[in-house]
Formats: sequence, C-alpha cells, structure tokens
Amino acid sequence: MPENAPWEYTLYIPNDPRAVTISRRTLRLILTMHGLIRLVDTAELLAAELIANAVRHTKGPAALRVRWSPGVLRIGAWDADPEPPEPPKEFELLGEAEQGRGLALVRACADLWGWQPLARYGNRGKYVWFELAAA
Repeated sequence: MPENAPWEYTLYIPNDPRAVTISRRTLRLILTMHGLIRLVDTAELLAAELIANAVRHTKGPAALRVRWSPGVLRIGAWDADPEPPEPPKEFELLGEAEQGRGLALVRACADLWGWQPLARYGNRGKYVWFELAAA
C-alpha cells in the first residue's frame, strides 16, 4: 500500500548512455520500496524516455526527480539544454519512425505532463515531467 506522507528522491546522472538503465533500475527500486509496484512499469518506461532524451540531446549532466504526494507520482528529468522539448506528435501518426516517439509515449500514457525552464547551480536548462495517479 502506498504511503500517505510525501517524499522525494533526486538521482544526478552524467551524460552517459548507461544512465538510462541505472535510472530505470533505481526508479523501480524506489517505487517498489514505497509500495507503488502497480505504477512501476509505466513509470519506468516514461522516465527512461525522459532520461534518454536528456542524454541524447544534451552534452551536460542531468537529473531524475521522483516525487510522491499522496495519490500522485511525479517524475521529471532536468537537463542542461534550455530549449523547449519538441512538441509530441500523435503516437498513432508516428508509424515506423525511429525517433520522436519518446514524448508521444509520455503524452499517451501519463495522466499529465509538461515542461518548464529551470536554472540549477547557475546552469540554465529545462525540466520535463509527467504525473501518474495512484488511484
């Protein structure tokens, strides 16, 4: 059973393709330990898309943030690129495209998603996030 008290974790990651796997496994452990096992598969898939975008499209470090407020799981990725993410297309229209599916998948599976410009430690960047309801 999920906890009623809010909590938050942040995983700082280097610009390294292995960060996607490390982020997925860390997220799975966090959610399992907090009793949110039924959200794990969707959360893991969508978080991996955000981290993959951060690693693929930027040269600097990134961070994965996992926040629980009773009833709502918010997961986001910060990266050093201040440019807004490319708007997601309708998932069905992507066909056999090899790129551009990440945010379309987030849009299709999350209850809510968005992005905001963000500064961290004097560096400009952006924070792309999604929410999953626990109910």
